Amino acid sequence: MHYGLFAEISALPGKRDELAGHLLRAADLLAGNPDCIAYVVCTSADDADALSVFEVWTDEAAHDASLEPEDVRALIQQARPLIAGMSGGTRLTVLGGKGLSA
Repeated sequence: MHYGLFAEISALPGKRDELAGHLLRAADLLAGNPDCIAYVVCTSADDADALSVFEVWTDEAAHDASLEPEDVRALIQQARPLIAGMSGGTRLTVLGGKGLSA
């Protein structure tokens, strides 16, 4: 089983695309991290300011460690002023599915 997160993020009005760019850069930074199985950024067809991020990790410790590198911390600082609000995030136990080993 893997560790997963699902977060809903509200961007400041008119800033969704800019915030999405930061989140997609985070995905690029994670490309070389073998513990990150998936990092998916989505927009909403129903809300012009809404974004969702779905992550799958080998375990929770790997996720937590991914937030420590300086380049990731700098990216978080750049994105933070664009965020109007966030759900608390839903922590998940990922059992498997297409594209995931059990």
